[in-house]
Amino acid sequence: MEFQFDHEREQRTGVPEAVFCTHKSTAQIDAILAAARAEGRRLLLTRLDAERHAALKAAADLDYDPLSGTAILGAQSPPTRDGIGIVAAGTSDLPVAREAARTLAFNGWQAPVIADVGVAGLWRLTSRLEEIRRWKVVIAVAGMEGALFSVIAGLVTAPVIAVPTSVGYGVAEGGMTALHAALASCAPGVVVVNIDNGFGAATAAIKMLNAAGR
Repeated sequence: MEFQFDHEREQRTGVPEAVFCTHKSTAQIDAILAAARAEGRRLLLTRLDAERHAALKAAADLDYDPLSGTAILGAQSPPTRDGIGIVAAGTSDLPVAREAARTLAFNGWQAPVIADVGVAGLWRLTSRLEEIRRWKVVIAVAGMEGALFSVIAGLVTAPVIAVPTSVGYGVAEGGMTALHAALASCAPGVVVVNIDNGFGAATAAIKMLNAAGR
């Protein structure tokens, strides 16, 4: 079975390789895990659904989180770095927010998640603003009309990484409305990743703070 680990990715980019499990067979994932175990490598797996996880031959040593579809192979030390926080508009957005949080934890960053603070009940967001304003980078996760991105960016000094989610129906179905809202935001300081891409948002935040610390 052909695959090749990118051993030097963290040295080149500041973030290690992760295994994207969508479209991979259980046999392919098992082979990747076996090779990583043989080399003593830690691995982050993303988009690993519960059915495929249950079908793996050896999954007992995986730290699996069904909400986010992420799994971690190898010992996990408590995160020690901070400065990144995650805000989710609704509880329906938590799978994507959790993917970002788990990616950050794998890389040694502790990132609190503040959930269910969408603009339909604006007081829920404003009551947490002092906490959010302490973060150096804010990852904002929202579906539907994606209004949260502009609201937060207009209230904090930190850059906002917008993660549109596929949560929604009608014209909001599939996350395209939230994506367009993020791209068209009139609030300065909003950058955007792809729909449901919590992993991409987390790695962008890591790179931002790594670059700032150099």
